[in-house]
Amino acid sequence: MAESCCGVNTDKALDQQQKRLLYTVLVINAVMFVVEFVAGWLAQSSGLLADSLDMLADALVYSASLYAVGKTAIHKANAALLNGSLQLLLGSLVLIDVGQRLIFGSQPEANTMLWIAGLALVANVICFLMLFSHRNGDINIRSSWICSRNDMLMNTGVIVSAIAVKQSGYAWPDLLIATVIALVVVNSAIGIIRQAKQVKRGERESVSSCCG
Repeated sequence: MAESCCGVNTDKALDQQQKRLLYTVLVINAVMFVVEFVAGWLAQSSGLLADSLDMLADALVYSASLYAVGKTAIHKANAALLNGSLQLLLGSLVLIDVGQRLIFGSQPEANTMLWIAGLALVANVICFLMLFSHRNGDINIRSSWICSRNDMLMNTGVIVSAIAVKQSGYAWPDLLIATVIALVVVNSAIGIIRQAKQVKRGERESVSSCCG
């Protein structure tokens, strides 16, 4: 067990530091999930709904990482399995929503998309900067940093689709970005579930929990 020269348990101090960091980014993502989901529903935007799903997926990743700090590999695998299963379900629901809008039509509100996606981008930039200095440390922090980096690209995609909807008057850019984000989340969820099962069978040591 690591100790500083003053006899302080540095492993425990590091765990507490990681927990505070993960808790902060967890709250940011959870709040933005609610904001984006409500805005996406009101604005008839599958893109915002999908991006809110990505925020929720991040919150789940951070929750699993927070739970995993100081825990055994089996505990981490169980948390990751639950995380991946929920992501898979939600990603599938977004794809169903896209299919429904393709059949029955929709007219997303481009201005709402633009402002809310911009707010989500700011939130992810904040998380990215908070996690940046820890990107080479613990696997949970590193995967969380990668998630925030990937999320900024998705937020940018929603912003571009909002501009395209506004310029063209068509809904397809919104449906396209929603499909892309949902497929990324579903693919990531399948990978997390597979890796979690491998850890439980003793075939690998850890789960890469990043959502993208």
